[in-house]
Amino acid sequence: MELMFSGKELKRLIIPLIIEQFLAVAVGMADIVMVSAVGESAVSGVSLVDTINVLLINIFAALATGGAVITAQYLGKRDQDNAHRSANQLILSSGAISLALMFIALIGNRAILQAIFGQVDSSVMRNARIYFFYTALSFPFLSLYNSCAALFRAMGNSRVSMFTSLIMNIINIVGNAILIYGVGLGVAGISIPTLVSRIVAAVIMLILIRKPIYVIHIDKFSFKFNFPMIRQILRIGIPNGMENSMFQIGKILVMSLIASFGTAAIAANAVTMTVSGFATIPGSAIGLALVTIVGQCVGAGDYDQAVYYTKKMMKITIATLAFTNLFIFVFAPQIFTMYNLTPETKELAIKLLRYYNIMCVLFWPLSFTMANPLRAAGDVKFTMVIAIVSMWVWRVGFSYILGNTLGLGVFGVWVAMTMDWIFRGIAFTIRFVKGGWKDKQVITSNIPA
Repeated sequence: MELMFSGKELKRLIIPLIIEQFLAVAVGMADIVMVSAVGESAVSGVSLVDTINVLLINIFAALATGGAVITAQYLGKRDQDNAHRSANQLILSSGAISLALMFIALIGNRAILQAIFGQVDSSVMRNARIYFFYTALSFPFLSLYNSCAALFRAMGNSRVSMFTSLIMNIINIVGNAILIYGVGLGVAGISIPTLVSRIVAAVIMLILIRKPIYVIHIDKFSFKFNFPMIRQILRIGIPNGMENSMFQIGKILVMSLIASFGTAAIAANAVTMTVSGFATIPGSAIGLALVTIVGQCVGAGDYDQAVYYTKKMMKITIATLAFTNLFIFVFAPQIFTMYNLTPETKELAIKLLRYYNIMCVLFWPLSFTMANPLRAAGDVKFTMVIAIVSMWVWRVGFSYILGNTLGLGVFGVWVAMTMDWIFRGIAFTIRFVKGGWKDKQVITSNIPA
């Protein structure tokens, strides 16, 4: 069997993705610190808007995933014309949808915030409106960046998105520091660098995707919608978007439950969630790589290699997660020393994090990384149904049972989260082993120009 990806090619794909994921988590932590310098009303306003933004950003991410799967399958099929055409249609459709969402958010700024959050404190609402305004302006640029990044990953080139992400994050951090600490612009000082960084990232990506040196490139953008091609992208994107959106809504409900457990529980949950983001970086990166790898294998009709690479990448995922989680498990007390926590909160945070570390190595890869080969093959309805059912039954339902009814508090919520992982992992593994995903390829060569 002649392998489609050499070891060197796999490293070239995965290592930049790990660096990019690390940057995203690290910059997210830095943003939290900088926002807190503006005041509690700023933190509250930003956090309220972010609950909306995450739902909207999931739409862009879902479209990007759909485009990446379709393009990767065409590349595996050696159908360059349709690969280029699908790239153009992904950028066009994601741009159109993000523009529509931008205008809705700008026009309905106050009405949307009041409808969702009610009559919050006036200073919180004022800060929320400012942050929502600037982040809404950035929607089209973020969508274009995500789409182009997905296309570069689909062709096995993750270095481009890594370097662009690095530039974007530097602009964001430096801009925050200047406008918050130097100029004193408050929430606008947080928002403007976010907008500028996303504009720069989108422009860089659009310039690069036109260069003929890349396997996928767009010599001349077509502004004509090719609905058969868009339908193929949406067949992957819509179920993936619904899955992500239901996941975020469920997390919001669980957060409202945690809020009832008291200040120590809220703080312990918040800092543990932040630190736990580092624990899964290798798994998230390999999951993104599997969309490219399995997508190209499926496009080539080589399901044996799709199985081979999935098994290989899963072994690497488990090994790397074992290393990162062992490190975090051992140094958990020192890690939480960086936060200004009470002894009670710190003790609870260590308990949550160490439980997470153990369960993460055992079950997280099967729950999350394993889902991406199925999606890359077009088996998105199955992953959507399993993820939504699991989220609402195990994570949400048992959070209330264990955390509230049985009195386990926030620890019960984290146990319910891992019950969700176990159910997903079992379902996805059985699906993969039995091969029910092998007849779900969505691409066709009979697409009109």
